Amino acid sequence: MSTNPGSGLPETGKGGGARAVSRPWWLGLAVIALGGVCLYGSTSLAQSARYSSIGPGLFVTIAGGGLVILGVMLLVQIARGEQFEPQDAEDAAGDMKANPVALGTALVAVLLPIFTIETLGLPITAMLSFTLVARSFSSRKLLLDLVYGAILGTAAWFLFSGLGLQLGAFLPIAGF
Repeated sequence: MSTNPGSGLPETGKGGGARAVSRPWWLGLAVIALGGVCLYGSTSLAQSARYSSIGPGLFVTIAGGGLVILGVMLLVQIARGEQFEPQDAEDAAGDMKANPVALGTALVAVLLPIFTIETLGLPITAMLSFTLVARSFSSRKLLLDLVYGAILGTAAWFLFSGLGLQLGAFLPIAGF
């Protein structure tokens, strides 16, 4: 079987019977599209604020621009024929399948604030989300995870309040 010079990939379109190499173009395009959504969303946010030279729109713009750049870089790698293969990590083999229960638990942890932050407040919502994420990473120390989440959520609420950013009441369910 012959290969394209410089790429090491089998040639396609010639009579040699080589199969075309599947390239995940959709992945690069999806990253660019996600960046575009962020950039579009940032147009409705202030890029600067009266009390600070940095507004909330700036961070969304930076994230969107970064995603577009990374998507273009990914498309360049795909065009060059880069192979994307699972790699071993410190504590996981590259050929392991994803655990759907752990993935679902992490997804619930990400979506939880959408539904609970107004009624429960940031500290309790952060506590629950932190605990769910810890559980998805196989933590079995429920009480310790709840305490860490409560500490982090409380610290975040006070930090943001100290910066003048309103995150709602501390514990709306308790009237605070």
